[in-house]
Amino acid sequence: MNAKTPITLSGRPDFEAIAGWVKPGASVLDLGCGDGLLLKVLHQQRKARGYGIEIDDANVLACVQTGVNVIQSDLERGLAGFDAGSFDYVILSQTLQAMRRTEEIVLEMLRVGRQGIVTFPNFGYWGNRLQNLAGRMPVSKDLPYQWYDTPNVHLCTVNDFEAFCASHGLRILERIVLHGGRRVSLLPNLLGSLAVFRFEKA
Repeated sequence: MNAKTPITLSGRPDFEAIAGWVKPGASVLDLGCGDGLLLKVLHQQRKARGYGIEIDDANVLACVQTGVNVIQSDLERGLAGFDAGSFDYVILSQTLQAMRRTEEIVLEMLRVGRQGIVTFPNFGYWGNRLQNLAGRMPVSKDLPYQWYDTPNVHLCTVNDFEAFCASHGLRILERIVLHGGRRVSLLPNLLGSLAVFRFEKA
């Protein structure tokens, strides 16, 4: 990875939040890492080291070409290849809603990592609710697919994820809810369109 050229994060405010949480020199596993942008950012800004897991051929090639350590694998098969406590952080960025075995992958994140970080579009955002009231499935910047071609199978809200953590013995360490790249403090489950959580085993 080239640490000399600054990497811009325009359009990915969740990456900025994640980078602020990861401690310098930490080990990171990025699940569904795409083209490796987040790992490059964490390496450049936090001197983090680690791996990405990605299934798409083009994204794997992009990672290899830019020096990102990547393993081509299907997340739905789990993380059995990694020992317990192998990483400081395991990250699942805007992929949670596309997982079929959501419960299993979140628990696996905290088996192989000391802390988990997830980001996901908040289905409770008022704009999504308004489209539902109009009788349509929501389409937005954070949910850009039509109902017939969406990869999203398990949409949830900020409140849903907090309830999930409570019922599975997970402690939420930090939460940032965003809209338009800005943090939302007032009524986040209604006014925020993107959620970022950092959590660990209670």
